Amino acid sequence: MKEFKGKVLFLDRSDINTDEIIPAKYLTEIEKIAMGPHLLEDLKMDGFDPKTDIQGKSVVLTQGNFGCGSSREHAPWALEVNGIHVVIAPSFARIFRQNMYNCGMLAIELPQKTVDDLFKEFAGNDTVIAVDVKAGQITVQAGAKTKDIGFEISGFDKELVQTGGWVEYADQNY
Repeated sequence: MKEFKGKVLFLDRSDINTDEIIPAKYLTEIEKIAMGPHLLEDLKMDGFDPKTDIQGKSVVLTQGNFGCGSSREHAPWALEVNGIHVVIAPSFARIFRQNMYNCGMLAIELPQKTVDDLFKEFAGNDTVIAVDVKAGQITVQAGAKTKDIGFEISGFDKELVQTGGWVEYADQNY
């Protein structure tokens, strides 16, 4: 099972699409690792520089409809090869969310107010999030400030994540 904890990359924007996550010109790459340096290179946000802001981050906290646009597994793969195994948002594009689970990664939906509160309380700080998949618990910490938040995903999606993704699940069950 992948590790579901680490420093947070705050992306305070809705509708970040799969072309911004990994530009289409890299979809011909035959190895996942080749996509690594290109993660979010086309994302335009004030103050965001993919060359310096992604390194060392393992969790993305963002706004609604993350992963919209073209359906492609490459978007979760680009996150994965950069060590990002958790994305937290108020909502996800349906196919992107399922591709995350199929890759053994977490796409956690939290209420809009909760996400907004996390941005207000923690953005701009050196923040770490740890996720306990079995307990359905997120712990957010910046310095001495800590916040615990519960979450739910379906039993099947939880099994996919805990076994490492669809291929590993299928190997164990079929």
